[in-house]
Amino acid sequence: VQLVESGGGLVQAGGSLRLSCTASGFSFSFATMAWYRQAPGKQRDMAATITSGGTTNYADSVKGRFTISRDNAKNTVYLQMNSLKPEDTAVYYCKKQGLSSWGQGTQVTVSS
Repeated sequence: VQLVESGGGLVQAGGSLRLSCTASGFSFSFATMAWYRQAPGKQRDMAATITSGGTTNYADSVKGRFTISRDNAKNTVYLQMNSLKPEDTAVYYCKKQGLSSWGQGTQVTVSS
């Protein structure tokens, strides 16, 4: 299993970023995928999930601002992040639900 996240960076509050995660080593189209995030000194928490059928779920803290989507032809899951806040600053990871493997993560920093 390999998960490669990209798209992070430094952005001002109110700005947008789009994260990508390209997966390999498993049947991506059948997998429920998720984005997690870990802020400094805090536990890693789920931000959004998407099932194989496209059903999405979001943490209350990102609902209405973040959108998770997937492209099965590219084995890629995305996280569109709008109206970013300083409290969104974290390392963002994608994950196949049910497996313990993690990618290297991508840093998102939101300045006030």
